[in-house]
Amino acid sequence: MTVTLPTVADTHAFGRRLAAVLRAGDLVLLTGPLGAGKTALAQGIGAGLGVQGAVTSPTFVIARVHRPSVAGGPAMVHVDAYRLGDVKDPLGEIDALDLDATLEDSVTLVEWGEGLVEQLADDHLELCLTRHDDDTRTVDLVPHGAAWETRLGGGLQDLPHVD
Repeated sequence: MTVTLPTVADTHAFGRRLAAVLRAGDLVLLTGPLGAGKTALAQGIGAGLGVQGAVTSPTFVIARVHRPSVAGGPAMVHVDAYRLGDVKDPLGEIDALDLDATLEDSVTLVEWGEGLVEQLADDHLELCLTRHDDDTRTVDLVPHGAAWETRLGGGLQDLPHVD
């Protein structure tokens, strides 16, 4: 499934809509080049989940935990693994973040995590963002595991701008 996102506001709105199908225990990988809209999408997801505080890029702190503002809602763990590409043992660094300890209780979003975090969950969702020359963005939703294919098939086909 590919979604066209003409503006940053559309990217936020898509994230809010996607949040409606996310639940505690979900692992979501955000892939794409610098400036593709990964953090903007994470901001929309955070807004849709109703997490506390501003969602900003965790590039320098690697991971931020955003607590739920709604009783019973999941927390959101937002990870930016970009800087881990330069370390000697990136898998060891991911392991040191102890993401598996929070995975069951949170929605875990990982930017730049491909090849590093997929082993944390049997099923995960990959969102591949592309920024085009006209500043529009597209996001390809790539479900990994039968659970995601079922959830996406019933939850997002009515989105505007779905190709």
